Amino acid sequence: MTGFLTLFYKEVLRFWKVATQTITAPILTAMLYLLIFGHVLEDHVHVYPGVQYTSFLIPGLVMMSVLQNAFANSSSSLIQSKITGNLVFILLPPLSHWELFGAYVLAAVVRGLAVGLGVFIITAWFAKLSFVAPWWIALFALLGAAILGTMGLIAGIWAEKFDQLAAFQNFLIMPATFLSGVFYSIHSLPVFWQAVSRFNPFFYMIDGFRYGFFGQSDVDPGTSFIIVVVFFILLAGFAIQLLRSGYKLRH
Repeated sequence: MTGFLTLFYKEVLRFWKVATQTITAPILTAMLYLLIFGHVLEDHVHVYPGVQYTSFLIPGLVMMSVLQNAFANSSSSLIQSKITGNLVFILLPPLSHWELFGAYVLAAVVRGLAVGLGVFIITAWFAKLSFVAPWWIALFALLGAAILGTMGLIAGIWAEKFDQLAAFQNFLIMPATFLSGVFYSIHSLPVFWQAVSRFNPFFYMIDGFRYGFFGQSDVDPGTSFIIVVVFFILLAGFAIQLLRSGYKLRH
């Protein structure tokens, strides 16, 4: 386990050394979302009975921050290693594909949760929040961060330059995140778009996470949990296979 722990430590240290960019900046961005959307829509949007819009918005912003930063950590690390040429120092040691996967994804989870916790601490002052089911909060936060860390790993393996990685993030991750119910309930959408939203796995991560606060959600949290777990298993299997084969890494 020495190699795994060393790589994990290296990945955590990589983002912690520039915490102003990797931790503070995303917290500020989420704060701006809250101030703008909360101020404009507080008196005009009512999602759940007895839940103010600002209270509804905060869990969505926390989870969005977790997802985006978990993805950014593993994807940026791999693409930087490829471009600078130091990827060879990771491939030369006798690290198994399981160790590589675990270290990259676990470090992504740490960054995602660190940013999410920061967003929660800052934004929780603006609304009254309850904790109806804290275990659901923890489970969906961990699974969401692990899924996006895995997606970041896949994107980093596939991309050969920053443009390709930016396209992956701008045309897949960002739309899926913003269209997952961060700022609204899918029940406010037309029937067609409600059906489309149910094909977005990000929706189930955020909806299940929000259930832990209010005990209310658009989908049963047990159903969301099963969908999220299956999605993670499929992604993890694909990522591990890419690492095992050395796709775009050893060739």
